[in-house]
Amino acid sequence: MAEPQTDNPQPATEQPQGEGTPEAAPVAAEKRAPPLLEPGDYAQFILRSRSEITFVLRSLLEHVSQITIFFNEGKELLLTTLVALEDERILFDLGASSETNRKALAAEKLFCVASLEKVRIQFVLRGLQQATYQKRSAFSAAYPTDLLRLQRREFFRLTMPITRPLKCQIPINEAESENQFLVEVNVVDISGGGLAIAMPDGLNFDPGQEFANCRMELPEVGTLTARLKVRNQFEITLRSGGRVRRAGCEFIKLPGPMLTLVQRYIIKVERERKARESGMA
Repeated sequence: MAEPQTDNPQPATEQPQGEGTPEAAPVAAEKRAPPLLEPGDYAQFILRSRSEITFVLRSLLEHVSQITIFFNEGKELLLTTLVALEDERILFDLGASSETNRKALAAEKLFCVASLEKVRIQFVLRGLQQATYQKRSAFSAAYPTDLLRLQRREFFRLTMPITRPLKCQIPINEAESENQFLVEVNVVDISGGGLAIAMPDGLNFDPGQEFANCRMELPEVGTLTARLKVRNQFEITLRSGGRVRRAGCEFIKLPGPMLTLVQRYIIKVERERKARESGMA
């Protein structure tokens, strides 16, 4: 997916619902519009499976996530949300400006950018058509053929619940031997880029050390298999005054299906946490 330059996108207007006029709401939308990324720089984060793409789009729909659509080489943009997913089409709400909506319908290529649980989502549409959803006007488009989902470790880390710790099994080669043994460690936090683990007594990892075929059971989601590379090892002081060791590890060339499992698990745990907080409130 090649992208237009969008350093100075034109302002758009915004209204809560439906189609308006360019003069209706003089809000500078470019202040909220995220910049486009060059997908070639993030090839390992591109999804091409229809089921994976549908999962991400359904999550955007359920979260009512705002989507910025760039077109006309990035000179125009509109703000919208998904309203429905059909077998062969996806449906969007109209933008606030009738003139911008007209231009969007005439565009042959549109670049969509959104954020889901602090994860960057980006995909291309090959044209929009007029449609009707629940007796009101909407946009429709064919499913994208690929989708960029970028979750860097610095973007979001899920801290594991103390009551339900996540376990990681790491195969380790014995010194001067071809034999292996498994070490099971507690996962402290996890993201699409890697994880942090609690180091057991008597075990040391060196930065740069790699471990293949590490396994984690993600409850109600699936089994994650990954290659881990140790980035650092450090100590932290607990509130009780005790000191514990941690190791930060990076996923190496994590396949798309495995990244999907991580994302599903993060969304699931975050939903459960928010539901508990809502119930307590």
